[in-house]
Amino acid sequence: MDLFGINGSEFIILAVLAVVILGPEKLPEYAKKLANLVKEVRRMANGAKEQLREEVGDEVADIDWKKLDPRQYDPRRIIKEALIDEFDDAVNLAKEKPNTPVAAAPVRTAIAPQTQKQAPLAANEAAPFDPQAT
Repeated sequence: MDLFGINGSEFIILAVLAVVILGPEKLPEYAKKLANLVKEVRRMANGAKEQLREEVGDEVADIDWKKLDPRQYDPRRIIKEALIDEFDDAVNLAKEKPNTPVAAAPVRTAIAPQTQKQAPLAANEAAPFDPQAT
C-alpha cells in the first residue's frame, strides 16, 4: 500500500501513534470524521467534473489529456528526433539521385585577404586607426 507516499510500516506507526495520542475512546469518533471528510472531498471533485462537463460540453471528453502533459516533452528527445529526421531526409534524397555528383561544401577559412604590405612605423608615428572597424 502506497497511500500519499506512506508505505505499510509508516502507516502502522501512524496508527499506533493515533491510538496513543487520541486514546481508544476518541479514536472511533475521529476515524468517522476522517471518513466523512474523504467522502465530502470525493463528492466535491465529482461535482466539479460534472460542472465542467456541463459548461464546456462533450468536447472535454474528446480531448486527449496525455498529449497535453508537459512531462512528455523532453528537449533532448525532441532535438534527437529532429536531427534523425534531417539525417533520414538527406539519406532519402541521396538515394533518389544516385548518379548525380554531390557538390562539396565550400570550405571556410580564417585567412585574411591579401593586402598591401605597409612599411614599419617610425619611432614616434601613431598606428593607423579605423573607426568603422570597432
